[in-house]
Amino acid sequence: MDFSSGADRFPATRHSAVQALRSDDAETRRRALDAIIEGYWRPVYKYLRLRWNKGPEAAEDLTQGFFLRVIEKEFLAGFDPAKARFRTFVRVCLDRYVTQEDRDASRLKRGGGSDPLSLDYDDVEGQIASDHVATIGDPQAFFDREWVRDLLSTAVDDLRLLCESGNKMIAFQLFQKYDLEQLDRDEHVTYVSLAEEHGISTETVTNHLAWARRVFRAAVLERIRSMTASDDEFRLEVRTVLGVDAP
Repeated sequence: MDFSSGADRFPATRHSAVQALRSDDAETRRRALDAIIEGYWRPVYKYLRLRWNKGPEAAEDLTQGFFLRVIEKEFLAGFDPAKARFRTFVRVCLDRYVTQEDRDASRLKRGGGSDPLSLDYDDVEGQIASDHVATIGDPQAFFDREWVRDLLSTAVDDLRLLCESGNKMIAFQLFQKYDLEQLDRDEHVTYVSLAEEHGISTETVTNHLAWARRVFRAAVLERIRSMTASDDEFRLEVRTVLGVDAP
């Protein structure tokens, strides 16, 4: 494998969906809203389940209602990056929405008035069950942690899809075993053990992991860029998520 090939790099084409919310073009705004929903619906659903103590059905209704309100009213376009991070703004809007819905007892029921969004609630319910969360503590901190967790998870998916399309699954498997799964294991996985398992040299393991980490980092940066509205917010989120200064 030529690890320096341009074809092996994550395509840096994602723009800021937050900025695109202000576009004069309706289709551009719709694509931006789709990206926002993709990046936020899982943290929103978990927040409703655990912060607001909503049951699964109520949390599904509220998640649908919140994002349909976002689409119909485009109120996220009112975000001011000089006042807060975008994810803080989303969480505040969500709290206000739930408070109003609880007060008015007029949640949008599934199947009523608008086409429902296609969201995999069962997968998120599985995460909630496996996490065994008893209390979320500070609501904003919880929402932030879930947002970061989801962003990193989707970046892993980006890497996996790129490896699948480029016939580089061995690189993903090594990355998964050494950088992801090892965190949950008692035994220590080494480059030598991975080389023996896959019948390759330790140098090849090193090259595969260096490439996968580089592509993964690029995927994370691209997703952060799409979810931020300014260079300052981008740099702040990179420091928060990766613990390094933005390139």
